[in-house]
Amino acid sequence: MSKVLVIAEHDGNSLNLSTAKTVSCAAAIGGEVHVMVIGHEVDTVAAQAAALDGVSKVLATSGAHLENPMAANWADEVVALAGDYSHVLAPSTTFGRDLLPRVAALMGVNQVSDIMEVMGPSSFKRPVYAGNAIIDVAAPDGSKVVGTVRTASWKAAGGGGSAEIEGIDASGQGHDHTRFVGMEVEGGERPDLQSAARVVSGGRALASEEQFQLIYDFADRIGAGVGGTRAAVDAGYCPNDMQVGQTGKIIAPDLYMAFGISGAIQHLTGIKDAGTIVAVNKDPEAPIFEVADIGLVGDLFKAIPEMEKLLD
Repeated sequence: MSKVLVIAEHDGNSLNLSTAKTVSCAAAIGGEVHVMVIGHEVDTVAAQAAALDGVSKVLATSGAHLENPMAANWADEVVALAGDYSHVLAPSTTFGRDLLPRVAALMGVNQVSDIMEVMGPSSFKRPVYAGNAIIDVAAPDGSKVVGTVRTASWKAAGGGGSAEIEGIDASGQGHDHTRFVGMEVEGGERPDLQSAARVVSGGRALASEEQFQLIYDFADRIGAGVGGTRAAVDAGYCPNDMQVGQTGKIIAPDLYMAFGISGAIQHLTGIKDAGTIVAVNKDPEAPIFEVADIGLVGDLFKAIPEMEKLLD
């Protein structure tokens, strides 16, 4: 029988939505689902994890050196606890992609990446070639599975659970060769791009960093996260961590609004799981209109102010 350990992503105060989606993947594997919350004084986050449907136990691992999510320190704690589990999962976000490869290496197993569908306890589907092909992957029989979960492919687990919470002391004291310097969040108070229900993105047509402020302002009006194309990022209109697409973030918001984005295949790869796609572009032949649920051929510099008026 499977026993799955999910590593929680959080900021010290709130559980990231990616964790609830990873729990859904764990539930599809079957068996017991436990969530490991690592950090320092993580009682609040542990309680949030315990409320997720399908979770039977939360393991709260606390230590002063674990306050910040450094893979060098966190991986040791995961490995120390993983012996009794058949599967170790984390979201395929920046957090999971940093942590899980180190965990897999320490455990001497190959990592399974971007799990989008569970076919069996050791058999999964994952996207390749920018999502244009789906392949079957399988771990060797009897081998422990260490994998990242493609959160865009999974619905978040509900919040009606009441799992047991068990406190665990850290197994080590951390590594001297790695130290936490600081963290800068470019998005400010806006919703996290990878978990936001609404995302507003801008492309090359914004033409400057100053004019990209239109995207920020409109996103703030509707409580949305902000994204951008690779062209916008390369031109310096917005930070690199806002890039959406094959070489950026794969997202699945309920609403995705694309302003001045032509729709290159690399960008479309990042939004193909969005609920509703709204596109505004002056070019009626722009590829973005082929995937958009709602399309407007027009000037974004006129369309955005008109939309804002309707919000008043």
